[in-house]
Amino acid sequence: MAPTTTSADGQVDLADHSAIADSRFYNPELAPVPVAQRTWTTYNYFALWMGMAHNIPSYLLASGLIALGMDWVQALLTITLGNIIVLIPMLLNSHAGTRYGIPFPVFARAFYGVRGANLAALLRAFIACGWFGIQTWVGGHAIYVIVGKLVGDSWLEASAVGGQPITLWLSFAVFWVIQMLIIWRGMEAVRRFENWTAPLVSVGFLILLAYVLIKAGGFGPILSQPSQLGWGADFWKVFAPSLMGMIAFWATLSLNMPDFTRFGGSQRKQIRGQILGLPTTMTFIAIVAILTTSGGAVLFGEVIWDPATLAARFSSPVVVVVALFCLVLATISANLAANVVSPSYDFSNAFPKKISFALGGLITGVIGVIIQPWRLLANADVYINGWLGFYGGVLGAVAGVLAAGYWVRARTHLALEDLYSERGRYWFSGGWNIPALVATLVGAVLAVGGAHSASGNPFPSDGLIPFLKGFYNYSWVVGLVAASIVYLLLTARSTTRESAPATEPVTEGEAVV
Repeated sequence: MAPTTTSADGQVDLADHSAIADSRFYNPELAPVPVAQRTWTTYNYFALWMGMAHNIPSYLLASGLIALGMDWVQALLTITLGNIIVLIPMLLNSHAGTRYGIPFPVFARAFYGVRGANLAALLRAFIACGWFGIQTWVGGHAIYVIVGKLVGDSWLEASAVGGQPITLWLSFAVFWVIQMLIIWRGMEAVRRFENWTAPLVSVGFLILLAYVLIKAGGFGPILSQPSQLGWGADFWKVFAPSLMGMIAFWATLSLNMPDFTRFGGSQRKQIRGQILGLPTTMTFIAIVAILTTSGGAVLFGEVIWDPATLAARFSSPVVVVVALFCLVLATISANLAANVVSPSYDFSNAFPKKISFALGGLITGVIGVIIQPWRLLANADVYINGWLGFYGGVLGAVAGVLAAGYWVRARTHLALEDLYSERGRYWFSGGWNIPALVATLVGAVLAVGGAHSASGNPFPSDGLIPFLKGFYNYSWVVGLVAASIVYLLLTARSTTRESAPATEPVTEGEAVV
């Protein structure tokens, strides 16, 4: 086996890739990043989170809670708590990326098997495709409104195709192409785009908020808007699934942050950057969204949760164009980082010799359209309780396996070269680790088997599996806890050597889980 070196910060470097370069599970984009090239700083991660958090779907997350009947205090409490909770598994999984320089799908090989990791990676990838489609649709809608303010009713009232104006479809297509051109240039182009857009992305939201405050007569009328739920039973019925939705919003990133932390200069830099970045930026966008949506309700007598639709009501074309232009930049920034980079790696992991990072990004873009994101944004219930709640439970199960495997079973020690090798430590049973698969299945079924409809999402009112209905309100937590417990129980009697050095030779079929 090729020798590895470990830095003072604990970063492991595989200097010689020649032994694994010809493996069918290896390509240059999945390979461990050399320590010398792990150059991302605290600011890079803060800028990354600012770019990912300050976007229209994040705004919809907060404004959706107002649409569901919460007041500003309840909505802010729900969002802040959700982001603090999801930061925990995010940092736990981020550690492996910085320590070994590996992306999420390669990290998953240590616990799902070299082949089985494709299950975890593709689950994450297809959900990211859905998010790419959602971000692209709302970004395209913003372009549609901008051009409409400049051109006039001929653009906004164009003939309909598939229930939408043809000019909206054109805006959607233009926004899609812009993003594909950036991702085709590679990961470094994404990093540069994040850095220069990060300080600008909040401008659009602040313009919207300032306009609403002026028209509504200040904070007083906005903050006095009462909760439609109160603080009794009606609130708690909405709070639990909404909290799971807030957590699920970043559940995808809680898995694949190694895709970004693999470039981290140190554990301290990536941890500090994320702690400074996620809670602060999400709280900021939540406050802006809550105040703007509540102000819109004061001005127009109804809750308008889509910022582009709200902006279209404004009388000032300058305000609309400048604000939405900034929001378009924000949405591109978020979409590239959160929803294209990671599935690109995931699809590449499935076919390392055939799918490059750029081709994986193109596949993401195509699937994002096929998923029909305009249906996922039909209303706040479909968006939060249907889309977010369901996939959050599934990904919570994957996160449970990874966290339990890496921190409890492996004790942060991985055999780096074997992550790319056939018949090595992580080959398990034909490339699949059965305990991890069983744990994921059990956790996912318990989490989302009781998926049910509140007011518009596609699930039956009694739940897919009625006796599991009560679990669905806590889907992410149920998936995470159940999968981790099942995985630890199934591997409790294994004869694996969790803390074996990464360079220690082992016999075929033996594994460090």
